[in-house]
Amino acid sequence: MSDWLVLVLAMLGACAVVVIVTVVRHKRAPEDEDPSETPDVIEYMTMWIGVVYAIVLGLAIAGVWEAHSSAQDHVQAEAQALHEISARVRVYPPDVRDRIRDDIDAYASYVVHTEWKRMEHDGQITDRGTELLQKIREDVTDYQPKTDFEAQAYQPLLDQMAAADQARNARADSTGATMPPVVWWGLLTGALITIGMVFALQIRRTRRELILAGLFSATIAFMLFLIWDFDAPYSRGIAVNAEPFLNLFPNITS
Repeated sequence: MSDWLVLVLAMLGACAVVVIVTVVRHKRAPEDEDPSETPDVIEYMTMWIGVVYAIVLGLAIAGVWEAHSSAQDHVQAEAQALHEISARVRVYPPDVRDRIRDDIDAYASYVVHTEWKRMEHDGQITDRGTELLQKIREDVTDYQPKTDFEAQAYQPLLDQMAAADQARNARADSTGATMPPVVWWGLLTGALITIGMVFALQIRRTRRELILAGLFSATIAFMLFLIWDFDAPYSRGIAVNAEPFLNLFPNITS
């Protein structure tokens, strides 16, 4: 099932629940009930709960969005570091240069075509990818520069290799969910309480009030969907992609 279909169903479901509960409650309400006589303390509590929950939702969205952006930055940093290595080894002898570039292309191709699927489904990187990156490291570090020009390029290559390794480790750490389960329980419980307080105000079955209550519930459902979607940066609808690798290593698309 598509993530966007889940979003539409969740928003429609939230609206339907509010409308059905309101209609049923209106039919079962006593004939002498006056919705205009809602105590001021209930209105104050409803406003206070809504504000607090809005702040919590905002913080949650900001947190998962930051994690999502950081995950994309890790991919960009890793691809850029490997691209720099591939470009800087041009000062090396042809056989060494071609071997390093071939190993980099093999690693980038493996990440895009194989490891990315593992990250999407299992939320983790592979040992094979680690081995391929280690092979690149060995190619770079084991070569002994024979000229001053090669020696000047050696240390920057080591720095870029370290940057690629660090970015890969950061990518591995960001594959899992960002929000802990206890936070999700808090968000879902807060949503139920916030929507439930709407009924505490004794809303009437007028078209305007039903539309507003439905839109209010649908908005909360949409916010929760956004948090859920961003919570796993590599495996859901608005997921981090391997575009940096494809842009910097166009020959791996074949």
